[in-house]
Amino acid sequence: MAGSLLILLDDIATVLDDVALMTKVAAKKTAGVLGDDLALNAEQVSGVRAERELPVVWAVAKGSLRNKLILVPLALLISALVPWLITPLLMLGGAYLCFEGAEKVAHSLLHRGEQSAHDMAEPEPPVFDEGEKIKGAIRTDFILSAEIIVIALGTVQGASLPVQISVVAGIAVLMTFGVYGLVGLIVKLDDIGLHLIKQGDSGTLAAPRLALGRSLLVLAPRLMHLLALVGTVAMFMVGGGILVHGLPLVHHLIEGASVSSAALPAIGAFVAMVLPSVLGALFGLLAGVLLLGAMTLIAKLRD
Repeated sequence: MAGSLLILLDDIATVLDDVALMTKVAAKKTAGVLGDDLALNAEQVSGVRAERELPVVWAVAKGSLRNKLILVPLALLISALVPWLITPLLMLGGAYLCFEGAEKVAHSLLHRGEQSAHDMAEPEPPVFDEGEKIKGAIRTDFILSAEIIVIALGTVQGASLPVQISVVAGIAVLMTFGVYGLVGLIVKLDDIGLHLIKQGDSGTLAAPRLALGRSLLVLAPRLMHLLALVGTVAMFMVGGGILVHGLPLVHHLIEGASVSSAALPAIGAFVAMVLPSVLGALFGLLAGVLLLGAMTLIAKLRD
């Protein structure tokens, strides 16, 4: 009896070691998507009233967890039964991200045109539909979560089912709390800075506290503007990257260009490193513009 228990404990320890090792590998492989996920979601929840920022982040985080509760078992099931279906589904998600990015760019350009025509008028604060913002952020999260889960699943192919479930579910939970914890911190940077300033100028750390508070107040809006830009670019990078990997001809052309650029003197290694991402983003932009044009044309024909 004691021997059987020791064997069982040894098996459990081995499985846990495998889970820890594969989770570490999966975390490294999904780190790049995590940066895009952070930028996209911080941009998606920006623009709401200060007192509603954390509730909106929490609502999107709960939606993200629901997404993963759907995606994790679905990805495991598809991987086991119809693995060829994963790529087409990811490409649909990538196409949607490119379309959404193109829609944001078009809206920004149109809005800028309206502002230039009324540049003497007093600017009005933007009005956001909180519910729509949350729904849009959850839709975007669904696609990014799907990519994270598929990448994590790819690192555990061939492992036992319990290990696959543990690693993929673990990555899903870690990524959710990591991303939305950072998003919550980013959107409250200005409030943290204001709180530090309101504490007054008394005490031994008064000067550094005031300096930090003022710096955060200056940094917060600039960081949000930067994340809005990065978030839109990330849509094309992630969406375009998914589409490129699903189109062998385009993928090989970009790989060939990257290999050729490595021969450039001095900057070859750097160009070879960034060129696939840049070309993937440009391909995503092109795909998004074409999809936006097609959808606009269809909408006009229906009218």
